[in-house]
Amino acid sequence: MGVLQHVDIQHKQQARVGGRRATIFVFAMAALETMAFISNGVSLVTYFYGYMNFSLTKSATALTNFMGTAFLLSLFGGFVSDTYLSRFKTCVIFGCLEIVGYALLAVQAHFKQLRPFPCKDMAPSKTALCEPATSGQEAILFTGLYLVALGTGGIKAALPALGADQFDETDPKEAASLSSYFNWLMFSITFGAMLGVTFLVWISTNQGWDWSFGVCAVAVAMAILFLSMGKSVYQTNIPKGSPLVRILQVFVAAIRNRNLPVPDMAQELHEIHDKEAGHNEILQRTDQFKFLDRAAILSSSQDAPTSSTSGSWKLCTITQVEETKIIVRMLPIILSTIFMNTCLAQLQTFSIQQTTTMDRKIGSFQMPGPSLPVIPLVFMFILLPIYDRVFVPLARKFTGIPTGITQLQRVAVGLVLSAISMAVSGIIETHRKRVAIKHNMVDSPGPLPMSIFWIGIQYAIFGMADMFTIVGLMEFFYGESSAGMKSLSTAISWCSLAFGYYTSTVVVDVVNKVSGGWLASNNLNRDKLEYFYWLLAGVSVVNFGVYLLCASWYRYKKVEVKQEQSGPMDYVEERIDVSIKRSSTP
Repeated sequence: MGVLQHVDIQHKQQARVGGRRATIFVFAMAALETMAFISNGVSLVTYFYGYMNFSLTKSATALTNFMGTAFLLSLFGGFVSDTYLSRFKTCVIFGCLEIVGYALLAVQAHFKQLRPFPCKDMAPSKTALCEPATSGQEAILFTGLYLVALGTGGIKAALPALGADQFDETDPKEAASLSSYFNWLMFSITFGAMLGVTFLVWISTNQGWDWSFGVCAVAVAMAILFLSMGKSVYQTNIPKGSPLVRILQVFVAAIRNRNLPVPDMAQELHEIHDKEAGHNEILQRTDQFKFLDRAAILSSSQDAPTSSTSGSWKLCTITQVEETKIIVRMLPIILSTIFMNTCLAQLQTFSIQQTTTMDRKIGSFQMPGPSLPVIPLVFMFILLPIYDRVFVPLARKFTGIPTGITQLQRVAVGLVLSAISMAVSGIIETHRKRVAIKHNMVDSPGPLPMSIFWIGIQYAIFGMADMFTIVGLMEFFYGESSAGMKSLSTAISWCSLAFGYYTSTVVVDVVNKVSGGWLASNNLNRDKLEYFYWLLAGVSVVNFGVYLLCASWYRYKKVEVKQEQSGPMDYVEERIDVSIKRSSTP
């Protein structure tokens, strides 16, 4: 009875943590941190150009490098979270780094001695005397910027996984709640982004950049405070050692055993079946990348280890091998979504430039250019609850899948919408140029008699594409990764954005050289931007075909879970094939 009472107490303690209540604090941090980060992502170009005296080219490059690095550093944050720290500690520590970065930027923006005299405040006849930022001033700027990038990268890796950890993905009821969690996480991110591109952009425009950076620092501090308030109800992960080391061990062991024949039966490969309390995830063997199975071949000269620790450089478990296969299988999926984010980068550059030639007045109010992204955000803000509460339950009745459609199907919908958005962008740009010609305003700097809401159409469609793709990727990478690399796999989903920003400049340069200068002029009315949009739409269709091949080739992981029932020697084995009820198509 003593053992049974102990187990019962354990179950009651577990019942008091996790679940939807714990995710409220995660949503609060996601909204506040995103508000700070996105506001800078849409308006830092004006700070670089107007206050740090960077050229337009250098300003644009500095912004794309900052944004790309921020998302890429999520890999480092995910590695730290899975290897050394819990997800909660990772969020707190990296959040503090982000606060330091914003504080440094606020100090530089406040004290004129730490930045050059703004060229924008000089008379036009004296702009030639404009002094560039010194190396010391640039050092302060980039130190602050990349502390922000490092901080937000760690949070982006650990925070989504921390919230997802509050649900048991092996429980069918909680699997539906887990999918809903990612929708509401995106809802929170969208809400924070809306505040960032309106409220914080207004502060930077009207109150000054020192106030804007200061509010960002306070927002992240509040985010850490809210997250800490929920510490007592979190289910926290225990770091299981470096996932990168475990992956390298598989490759090294497989190469060492390259001359050994691969057994046909999984029972002939090495695996450890620990009888530990709670859950012990064991991955079943799959039929892809069989050469890696050699890492789990137990030779006659080796004794099978019995501990549950990580594998050695000579012998690995099937679970460790499958963990490596999962990462290898994920790579084509993430690579085939990069181009969509390259298209997104164009909307954040050329579409913003388009708005400068259009009528931005809404009644007596004139919308600031950096606030234009609020249009797709509003659409996402409205559509996400409809998707979660209406579409998913309706689709579930037809498919029998807890999430309505599979994650890979959701990503596919987003890629289709992305291609449509680029095609619509080309049509709208054609119409804009016709308006310029009709009113003899091809070379006029004044706004055309055409509302900014025309551009809102392409933004709205791309906003829907984001709603499907980003959430689908986060849920897919979290669900498919093994227990020891949830944060790292979540970080991989952000890498698509990182490489999208990095490749954006390359795509524009290549197109300019090959086309003979579609985008070479400083006058959009004489450029061939519509051709560029249609080219992106065509490449997006090809990219979608590549994605379909990658998604249909993908094999979902199969998990064997051992769960304690009544006592230390009584176990019930439950085999869970997470590909049940999933179609063979993406």
